[in-house]
Amino acid sequence: MDGRELVRSVRMVRAVGPAQGLRSVRTAWRRRRADARAFARQGGERARVPGAASGAEPQPGGGLIHFARSSLRVRVASGGAVFCGWDGAEPEPSYALAGACPEVDPRAVLEPDTEGGWRVVSERVLVTVSRHGAVEVRTPGGVTLRRELPPRWWDAADTAGDTAADGRPEGGGVSRWVQRSEVGADARFFGLGGRAHGPRLRDGVYRLWNTDPGGAFVPGDDPLSLTMPVQMVVADAGTHLVFHDNSWDGRVTLREGAEGAGSGHDRPGTCELRMDGGPLRYWVLLGAPARVLLGWSALTGAPALPPRWALGYQHARWGFGGQDEVRRVVAGYRERGLPLSAVHLDIDHYDRRRVFTVDRDRYPDLPGLARELRAEGVRLVSIVDPAVKAAPGDAVYEGGAAADAFVRDARGREVRGVVWPGESVYPDFTDARVRKWWGALYAERLGQGFAGVWHDMNEPVSFAAFGEPTLPRSARHALEGRGGDHREGHNVYGLAMARAGYEGLCELRPEERPFLFSRSGWAGLQRYGGTWSGDVATGWPGLRASLSLVLGLGLCGVPYSGPDIGGFSAQPSRELYLRWFQLGAYLPLFRTHSALGAGRREPWEYGSEVLEHARTALRGRERLLPYFHTLGQLARLTGAPYVRPVWWNAPRDRGLRNCEDAFLLGDGLLVAPVLEGGVTRRSVRLPRGRWYDTATGRAYEGPGQVVVDAPLSRIPVLARAGAVLPVADADGGTVLEVWAPAAGRLGGGVVVPDVGDGWRRPEVERFTSRLEGGAVVVERQGGGAVGYRVRVRGLDG
Repeated sequence: MDGRELVRSVRMVRAVGPAQGLRSVRTAWRRRRADARAFARQGGERARVPGAASGAEPQPGGGLIHFARSSLRVRVASGGAVFCGWDGAEPEPSYALAGACPEVDPRAVLEPDTEGGWRVVSERVLVTVSRHGAVEVRTPGGVTLRRELPPRWWDAADTAGDTAADGRPEGGGVSRWVQRSEVGADARFFGLGGRAHGPRLRDGVYRLWNTDPGGAFVPGDDPLSLTMPVQMVVADAGTHLVFHDNSWDGRVTLREGAEGAGSGHDRPGTCELRMDGGPLRYWVLLGAPARVLLGWSALTGAPALPPRWALGYQHARWGFGGQDEVRRVVAGYRERGLPLSAVHLDIDHYDRRRVFTVDRDRYPDLPGLARELRAEGVRLVSIVDPAVKAAPGDAVYEGGAAADAFVRDARGREVRGVVWPGESVYPDFTDARVRKWWGALYAERLGQGFAGVWHDMNEPVSFAAFGEPTLPRSARHALEGRGGDHREGHNVYGLAMARAGYEGLCELRPEERPFLFSRSGWAGLQRYGGTWSGDVATGWPGLRASLSLVLGLGLCGVPYSGPDIGGFSAQPSRELYLRWFQLGAYLPLFRTHSALGAGRREPWEYGSEVLEHARTALRGRERLLPYFHTLGQLARLTGAPYVRPVWWNAPRDRGLRNCEDAFLLGDGLLVAPVLEGGVTRRSVRLPRGRWYDTATGRAYEGPGQVVVDAPLSRIPVLARAGAVLPVADADGGTVLEVWAPAAGRLGGGVVVPDVGDGWRRPEVERFTSRLEGGAVVVERQGGGAVGYRVRVRGLDG
């Protein structure tokens, strides 16, 4: 047990209490014994590299290249995405891909390259393979974006005796592998799921294993609940995304390069990926950031669009005393003129913390409460945990046992862990039959009046006094009929649970878009909903980590996310609460939340000054709801996140690549939150063009760095010159707010009208703006009337 694991274990035991802590000791020993039996060593391992190329077979979109001890399949999809699979790996089966594998590019051809290598030539990308297995991905002009060195495997000795024709081991054993990659000396790494560091990923080791941090996390904690083997790499030569489609445990070691280091030669940036097993296969997408995420969305699925109300402000707390307290909190918002869209109920509303139940003493009429709040425009959202209390007589347990729905061990016994309700079992969401059973259980939540769900504890968590806080690695999973164990099933458990919930809600309420967000998941989570930070520690470092997580997840294709405003673990200071609240007003998921004993999160609990400034932030969010709705629709159509790094439209601007304390909200706004205490002015790095301070109207010219006011009453928000933004008017209608373009420059924007919370696809409306004769002219692309009132700002800036 290393120091970090010891700290996590102490946190966990303190959080769950002595009784659960004792159970967690027994569970940890059971898990350790089970894995020791299942994975008893059968001997050593044999190292292997591809060896020399011996030939190639052309195939649609590319070809299969044979080496002495392996083979490599290279395939270019019609959109330009590159697939590489070693040792016979194919794109499918895959939990990440949406539907069928993308069609191949019929014009991509395999042809011999120099020095015994091969290359696949297509219109959008060039892939070269050396005679010993190094793979380079280049632009059509021949600029190298990424170089993969020949991989190395360590094959289990019990499978090394039989080999295929190309020298690969045959049999059912597991092969560990490592692959080292090189990128440009100036490249910066982003992504890998939700990371508390960043969003730029510094030199270090990042684990790919979804993990409950065992209490509130701080920026030094890694991994967290949602890891993904997805990186976006940004360099002068171009931007690319690489996704290693492998859900096993792994570690990514990153090292940024240096230009002119040592003897004057550039030192490339490096990425080393070590996996404990599973296929060595990956996808590479290249182009501008927007194009890359468009391709990623096409590959892994369009993001689910939340209902409009889920873009408003939401209040959560672990520790509501009951339905009367919920009423008092909602009344407090109403009486103070504070907009509120939803209230979230945590595990304390359950009967003895058992999923799909209600504590009838504290919530004697939950459906009535839901109807009452709904009449005021407030929805209820329910927590849903995957663990089911293993107790005879428990309806969910009895139903699941009858359906053979729970994860079992190698001996066929139910795997049991310890979570909030006590000793529990875990549905196997990698079985379509179990997903169907679980999805039908959400009828109980809908019947209680809930309008949405948030999935928690689904890494999955089993409290453990030592070792990993999850199921035994030897636990068996269906894996869609292929069969396997928790080494492969762990990271996709939360993703498969999200699928079960989403599909169940779609069947139960086919006329409504579901609202679901999940603490854990994997590549492709966006198909079913969003996520949130998890239990971020209260403090200024936690505030900074909140922004890092949202930006990083957006670059991995999950656009809808947000933090626990105020932090989860403790009572924030007034200033910290307010600055967190002001940041949250510009993030997709705008939600306060806190743990038991961590204080309340209602704005009026922090004094009159904070209340007034929070009211300003809330009304600002309400005003921007048409813009947020448009950004959600655009995320569904294009994969572009609501919240984008400031380098989004200028990835070659090195100053912007290093900027981590500001972000773009869509293309029109730049938000510069206050992330430190005592700050009333801050510097902001601007992309190229003219930018207006939305509070003062003052104009600034980019690129460059400026200093702007950041009084306690607000955080700096700047609008791009020429931006056309849909905003809400006082009467509830939509107005086009247009920021004056610079002379001789065109501006523009997009509006996607709200057509309700169903599945109807609205029309995308595009507008241009220009300065003509001292006046701003706004026109609808394609002709016709603008159709909205126009409000011009910035002419006096």
